[in-house]
Parts: sequence; C-alpha cells; structure tokens
Amino acid sequence: METANDSFQIVGQCPAPERTARLPKKWFQGKPLISIMILAAIILGCLCAELIMTKDPTYMDLQNYNQAPNREFLFGTDTMGRDIFSMLWYGGRISLTIGVLSTFISTFLAIVIGSFCGIAPQWLDSLLMRFTEIFLSIPSLLLIILFQAVLGKANVFSLSVVIGLTSWTSIAKVVRTEVRQIRNNEYVIASRCMGGNFFHILWKHLTPNFLPSIMFMVVMNIRSAIISESTLSFMGIGLPLEIISWGSMLSLAEKALLTSSWWIILIPGIFLITTLLCMTNIGNYLRRSGNQKESNL
Repeated sequence: METANDSFQIVGQCPAPERTARLPKKWFQGKPLISIMILAAIILGCLCAELIMTKDPTYMDLQNYNQAPNREFLFGTDTMGRDIFSMLWYGGRISLTIGVLSTFISTFLAIVIGSFCGIAPQWLDSLLMRFTEIFLSIPSLLLIILFQAVLGKANVFSLSVVIGLTSWTSIAKVVRTEVRQIRNNEYVIASRCMGGNFFHILWKHLTPNFLPSIMFMVVMNIRSAIISESTLSFMGIGLPLEIISWGSMLSLAEKALLTSSWWIILIPGIFLITTLLCMTNIGNYLRRSGNQKESNL
C-alpha cells in the first residue's frame, strides 16, 4: 500500500553528487622544477668554472683556431683559438654578475622612489609619476647606449650601473600602487606617530608587504639585463672581447658566418636562450602565485 509520501515527487529534485575526497597536492605540482634544476646547474657550473674548465678561456691557441667540436675541444674553438667550452662557464659568470648587480640597483631605486611616491602628497606624487612615465616611454636600449657613451669604455661595473639606472620604472609603478593601498594601515600610522622616519617605515613595514608582488618582476629584470648586455656586445658597443661573457662571445657572429663556423654562434646561443627561458618560466610561476594569493584574500 502506497503511503502519502510515496505519491508525491518534488519537481526538479536531483540526487546529490557524490563527493570524492581530494588528494593533498604534492609539493612539486605546478612548480617549474625542470627550469629550476637547469638554471641551478648553469649557475653552479659558472660559479665552479675553475673545476670544470678544460682549457684556459683567455688563451689564444692560434694553431687551433676555428676548430669544430672534438675530443680535445669539446665545443670547438673560436676565431682566436679560445676554447668555447671553458669560455661558456667563465663568461656565464660575467653575464650573471651583470644581471644580478644591475637588478639589485634597479630594485633598490624602484623601492625607494615608488615608496616615496606612494606616501608623498598628491602634487609631488603626480610630478614624480609624470617623470617616471616620460622615462618609461624612452626605449631603454637607447638610454643604455647614451649613458654608456657618457661613462666611456664599458666594463662589468659600468654596464651594470647603466642597465640598473634604466630599468627601475616598471617596478617603481607597482611599488607605488602597493604603498598607496597600505599607507593608511594602523601599524604604519603608529610608526609615524612614534617618530619613525621614511627609511624605517619603508624597510620595517612597507617592503615586507609589497615584496611578494614584485618578485616576478625582479626575476624578469635579471633576464632583461642579460639580454641588454648580450645585445650591446653583439652590436659591438658592449664589453670588449678581452672580457669574456655570453654577449662578447656572440659578438663574433659575423666572422663565424663568414667562415661557416656554426658552433661559435649556436652553442653560446643555446646556453643563453636556455638560461633566459628558465628565468621566464620561474618569473611566470611567481606571477601566478602572487595573483592566486591576491584572489584568495
């Protein structure tokens, strides 16, 4: 016999979906582990270049110039008889040094200028931002060439300073936006009332809050600095040939093409492109992580 409850049916009723227990996400999922390992291997090889070099990278063996890769010269020799395998690890140290040093300079300038704009009065903030936008509208490569021409002959330190002075604007705009959002928080106001100066508030209260937002830009700035150094050396206005870097090695491209010495261009180019791709992947991961944290707030 049917009961009263059996004779009625709720329209649109559907069975509840079965919920499956989510497995905990492993620590390596979503992280660019391959890029991190390759980049770490390249950096470690450059730092320990003396342990893996087979020849003196600065020695010009004129009896073995333009040698193709063989047992004695693993990656061949260039037009001056220098061993390319040894030059790659030795020169990578110079390129990475320029990238890190110039990024340190640009990040320091960006944090100071961006934070000052963020807490400055409206008229001063507008004035500094207009200057930043004008500076940002000029191609950075032209500014680098101009500043380097003023300083004279390029070296590792001068090139790092020039690249650092021309690559701070993008980070500064992000820092300024972040500071304007947190400048009225209670801990910042309390620090001001207790007599904290600008740099105390900057390093103790502001920087820890916006640093995760600019980390991916810092990594990308290292990549951009290496590209700028390589471009200038390829154009013949960067580091001189006696200072070995990935850029100065690629500056021999014209002579290599005339002599069909493909290894002089291809092998340093592969090292440079691999390093840049790894940095790009790591930078994109940091950007995605920062966006995900902001969306969860």
